[in-house]
Amino acid sequence: MLDKNFFLKVRKFALDNSEQDDIHGFLHVERVLNLCLHLGKKLSANLLVLEIAALLHDIGRNHKKRKTSNKNHAELSSEMASKFLNSYTIELSQEDFKNIIHSIRSHSFSNNSIPKTLEAKILSDADKLDALGAIGLYRTIGFTVKNNGKLDDVINHLEEKITKLKDRLYLDISKKIAEKRQKIILDFYKEIKDEI
Repeated sequence: MLDKNFFLKVRKFALDNSEQDDIHGFLHVERVLNLCLHLGKKLSANLLVLEIAALLHDIGRNHKKRKTSNKNHAELSSEMASKFLNSYTIELSQEDFKNIIHSIRSHSFSNNSIPKTLEAKILSDADKLDALGAIGLYRTIGFTVKNNGKLDDVINHLEEKITKLKDRLYLDISKKIAEKRQKIILDFYKEIKDEI
């Protein structure tokens, strides 16, 4: 059993390395964490792995190396997480350590790393679910505005990525949650296409 102070250190490290916005910032991390724990309890997953992986899954997004690297944020996040976890002498089994790093590395579908463990599939699905629904729509528009995009860019992002996320989920329980959230996205997409 890991010490509560260690989880506080993981949380602080994640917070310190999160983007300072509503798109991929710490509020996103907390929503993904909560959904991971919800799904993990229902599926009898390893909650220790899920909690650590969820907290650290996006730490590479804000890393200086990312600005000069072509590496996917999930790859950078897994490297940073590995270094961080190795810096503590904790009672983390090698199996849990490998699962945490694999879960972080494979959570992003654009990283071309397929989730193989239950925990990796849960993290991947939870991250995608946060891109759907009302919050997902807010994040999509916010991401586009943050990157100086226009309305056409919002529509393209919806077409090329967001509307396809439901079909990239791994678990049946996630697909069920996605149904309502996907409807919000599709209703908005149809309405905006009609209005322009």
